[in-house]
Amino acid sequence: MFKMCYNIEIGSYRLKHVESVKISRSVENLMDTATIVTPATVFNKALEVQDKLTVSSPVKIQLGYNDKLQTEFDGYLKSVKTDGGSLTLECEDALYLFNGSVKNAEYKNITVKNLLQQIVRELEQCNEDLKKLHISIDCKFDFSYEKFTTVNASGLEVLKKIHDEAKPNIFIKDNVLHIQPLYADMGLPTIAYNMAVNIDRDGMNLKYRRADERKLKVTAKGKNKDGKEISVTVGEPNGDTETINFPGITTEAQLRKLAQTAHDGKVYEGYEGDFTSWLVPYIEPGYSVQLRDNDDEVKNGKYYVLKVDTTFDSSGGKRVIGLGKKL
Repeated sequence: MFKMCYNIEIGSYRLKHVESVKISRSVENLMDTATIVTPATVFNKALEVQDKLTVSSPVKIQLGYNDKLQTEFDGYLKSVKTDGGSLTLECEDALYLFNGSVKNAEYKNITVKNLLQQIVRELEQCNEDLKKLHISIDCKFDFSYEKFTTVNASGLEVLKKIHDEAKPNIFIKDNVLHIQPLYADMGLPTIAYNMAVNIDRDGMNLKYRRADERKLKVTAKGKNKDGKEISVTVGEPNGDTETINFPGITTEAQLRKLAQTAHDGKVYEGYEGDFTSWLVPYIEPGYSVQLRDNDDEVKNGKYYVLKVDTTFDSSGGKRVIGLGKKL
């Protein structure tokens, strides 16, 4: 028998009544988010929770069973909304602290790593919460901008521009700001899932496809240092076509790597889609899953995890796990 349990702290206040929690995490999104819904009244008595909450307060969400808790989210309270008889608390991960303004400037011939080091130093001067984290930068997907301009911009807008233009995986973990290529091996665990044991059959949205069913031609476009468009195409000439724009990429060599990564992420023999499991085992994007089907073992395989959506409410605790390429 599993008894659901939780510990949710917002600033110095601990929530005593929770209707639901949803946590969305993805390597393809810039930020992880969490939504907490709590009742405004219990037994017709107002809880007065809203008076105890302050926007920008740190948030910790721990969920689990039988008093065994797992930290699922660390971040900050973005907003508090009243919706009927409930309060909805919107939260964002530590990138929330990058919302501060940065100076108007024009940077020339600057690498992404050096640019972000400069941005972090600026933000720390006016944000004590960020300064306390002592953020360091681990950039394994570095490239240079011929020119990068910030005008009335926030640090978060700088990160979003880099994310949109080069499509790296950007996230903060253990006070380190990571910038990595999609599908980079981060040395994270592999979690075993068995179709007959810890996968909810009602939440199975997986389709098995052969590699020869996935013919794809990918064209990656960027601009060289003179502002002239450059492009690289990889894949099967008679396949489906996909064009990806990388305006921040200035070399054909880097474009080819990005195009090949996008191609290989979709052309493989194996499953695509997502499936539903429960809170145990714990898993997050960047992990890998080892899928096993006792009835069709030829389809067993290991896959990269692109996203995990975790929900916790009266119907139980569940995770929807989105698969990337087969490893």
